[in-house]
Amino acid sequence: MARSGTRRRRLLAAVVALASLVALAGDAVAHSGGLRNATQDPISVPTWLFLTTGGGVVGASFLLASFVTDRQFVADVHAWGRAIASPGRIAALATRTFGVLALAATLAVGFVGPEDGPRNFAILLIWVVWWGGYVASTYLLGNSWPVLNPFRTLAAALPSLSLSYPERLGSWPAVAGLLALVWVEVVSPLADDPTLLATVISAYGVVTVAGAVAFGVDRWFESVDPVAKVFDYYGAVAPVGRSDGGLRLRLPGSELREARLVDGRDEVAFVVALLFVTTYDGFVGTGLWAGFVRGAVAAGLPPVVVYLGAYLGGFALFYGAFQATARLARRTAPTFLTGDAVARRFAPSLLAIAAGYHLAHNLGSVLVLAPAFVAVALAPLSPPTNPPVLVGLPGWFGGLELAFVLVGHVVAVWIAHAAAYDLFPGRMQAVRSQYGVTLVMVAYTMVSLWIVKEPFVSPPFIG
Repeated sequence: MARSGTRRRRLLAAVVALASLVALAGDAVAHSGGLRNATQDPISVPTWLFLTTGGGVVGASFLLASFVTDRQFVADVHAWGRAIASPGRIAALATRTFGVLALAATLAVGFVGPEDGPRNFAILLIWVVWWGGYVASTYLLGNSWPVLNPFRTLAAALPSLSLSYPERLGSWPAVAGLLALVWVEVVSPLADDPTLLATVISAYGVVTVAGAVAFGVDRWFESVDPVAKVFDYYGAVAPVGRSDGGLRLRLPGSELREARLVDGRDEVAFVVALLFVTTYDGFVGTGLWAGFVRGAVAAGLPPVVVYLGAYLGGFALFYGAFQATARLARRTAPTFLTGDAVARRFAPSLLAIAAGYHLAHNLGSVLVLAPAFVAVALAPLSPPTNPPVLVGLPGWFGGLELAFVLVGHVVAVWIAHAAAYDLFPGRMQAVRSQYGVTLVMVAYTMVSLWIVKEPFVSPPFIG
């Protein structure tokens, strides 16, 4: 009974701390105004004020988390869970079948359907339903992609060549693949040209199925395929995950504390790349970027050089900044651990940030274009001339987007705190180890809020 009472008190303390963090986030929302709707309902306070308010929320969450010093309590929070029933084989078979049929429909309509992107079923299915909605489901609910993935289903149906995968490559091919896929999406009319989209999906499918057949389905999709790795990492944020006995309900983000989640420099690079590409995709739609590109082109630089330079330079900046936080942790909290070891344990916290920003960046588009998808799906080969869209999101929606960003960062601060107490033996040593990563999170919070706040400007010189 005494032990049960202690757990209840600890849980109550956690709820109070979480409520405090949410209250801080709510204050920032109140300061920020409409964000995306700023062009219709201008923000009533200076931009610098709500950006610094958002950064202050992350800093304050670090201070609050620092008061939680009971290692057993931290471990109990992350160990909490309940077994839930697995959907079963019939549901899995139906999901695999649906995935293959959806792929076939996407390719068919992409090649022979209407050329107008907003009226094409393939365009709406991939960018609205799959990338905007389904990806969000992997971190809000759980990762069902291993079952739904049509390329995995096709590869599993073919005989494997069982070739030996070069271990020295690790997950670096997935890092390169993720950067390449997002680069193609940004600099080409992939979101508007159904034929190009179907062609890219076909090429990706051929490479993916061939690689899985050559090196084995599990090895390929665990180490090489960038899309599968994105879903695997986002699934670690979700409240439902796989366990030895089936499925398990857990606290959102609790798996991010696990040491096995990121086990090498290649995995750290992939997590950073996932965070970076989400940011870059939003940044190229801002007025600041549009003005910079026009100025650079006027000065004689080819547009592709400008985009590629910012892309590779931005990734190098993100990766270098994160590695710098690991080195700083070794100085502020002296330890015999290597910088790589520290980076591996702090890297999973970035996944919560990426999930929050993805939701903030895409939810509005999903809601606006959902009616269009329904109308087009009813007649994919002869869709309406002007598919219906949701006109005018409410003014408070921008505050909701801001809240997604802040909640992602607050969860990331807690994950870094939990990892630090798992990694460092001393209490103050664990707190001091988080100084660098918290500073990076504050800076990234402010950048993310600024991007979400900015009205969309069509990127120049693309497509």
